[in-house]
Amino acid sequence: MKKFIQTIKNIFSIEELRIRILNTIGFLIIFRLGSFVVLPGVDPAQLTGDAGGIFGLLNTFLGGAFSRASVFGLGIMPYISASIVLQLMTVAVPYFQKLQKEGDSGRKKISQITRVLTIFICLAQSIGYLTATIPSEAIVLENQFLFQISSMVILTAGTIFCMWLGEKITDKGIGNGISMLIMIGIISRLPASLWYEVVEVKGLPGALLSILELVALFLVVMATVALVQATRRIPVQYAKQVVGNKVYGGQRQYIPLKVNSSGVMPIIFAQSLMFLPALLAGIWSQDSDIAQYIGTTFSDIQSWQYNLLFATLIILFTFFYTAITINPNQIADDMKRNGGFVPGIKPGKQTSDFIDNVLTRITLPGSVFLAVIAILPAFAMMAGVSTTFAQFYGGTSLLIMVGVILDTLQQIESYLLMRHYEGMMKSGRVKGRTQNTAVA
Repeated sequence: MKKFIQTIKNIFSIEELRIRILNTIGFLIIFRLGSFVVLPGVDPAQLTGDAGGIFGLLNTFLGGAFSRASVFGLGIMPYISASIVLQLMTVAVPYFQKLQKEGDSGRKKISQITRVLTIFICLAQSIGYLTATIPSEAIVLENQFLFQISSMVILTAGTIFCMWLGEKITDKGIGNGISMLIMIGIISRLPASLWYEVVEVKGLPGALLSILELVALFLVVMATVALVQATRRIPVQYAKQVVGNKVYGGQRQYIPLKVNSSGVMPIIFAQSLMFLPALLAGIWSQDSDIAQYIGTTFSDIQSWQYNLLFATLIILFTFFYTAITINPNQIADDMKRNGGFVPGIKPGKQTSDFIDNVLTRITLPGSVFLAVIAILPAFAMMAGVSTTFAQFYGGTSLLIMVGVILDTLQQIESYLLMRHYEGMMKSGRVKGRTQNTAVA
């Protein structure tokens, strides 16, 4: 406890870090307050409450703003969708590949295209949002057309404002602004879910069971931290170069390949596809008993068929997303161009094949572990945990929380070490999701 208090004092004794932390807190407060501002023309008393399915997942990411018909009802998710589309385009379309290689100017162009695409996605999603989540009895305006147009504009403006808040957190705050907004939305639902589980569901007779649930949650979080931070370091030796009177190179560094380099994207992709079987089966459910059985089975997240298909899709998408985000040929070419080589491996194609083999070997256990974490909420619900609290036992919510918190701690620790203070851990360093620097 004494070391913890001293670390807090060290953090707030650094003026720049203190200002960035206060800025981040201020921006997050604005984001949370905006999530309670209801769209003009909507009676909040007539809203149905929490949504289910994919809407429930979005509602979790947005901290309840989705179900409250807030001006931040779409939140930052359209920007995330646009970013994913542009990321895939940089792999498939030569024009975007060229932009990505142009450095800062190319990234600025991609960022501008992402913002424009976000606006179009907002306008499209706002129509579905207004239709699917706001019942007609909750609309108090008589002019329905005016309500639709004004709400579309307000929801789009709310998303752009959230995007601006995320950029300000990145520039003026601790960093990772977009991820921070998603994380704070998820964490905001944790106290209410915990209170409901411990006090209202279990109560005093189930106090021991509540303690066991919290211990299990702690172990799951620790396992998720291990998955996020796990890396396989490939040694790289750089040849010595004599330039004038100075000797460059001759050092051994490492290429850190993350066991889970795809993050939460495989879960997001797989979860979006898991709604297709039930949706397609619902079309023919009246004419076919098999279609009705499929629709019922794949609508139940606790069925073994649902979880088996979900886990299989996650494993496949993990390999797919890793393949499009990490290019062994480019890594090998960069090493060869800078005079680096893996000891015992010839530069060029053999190095590329070696990196590809290592990546395949570490991706398999990483994908299986990711699939296990993704289906843990279903097992938690089978064990008697309430639905609202079970979502914190795994899945996208837990991975986002752990990843963002680790990134934030890494940022804070870098400030402490820069000012010659002790780090936040007694041994080792805090590593975030995006740490990709070579270690001498």
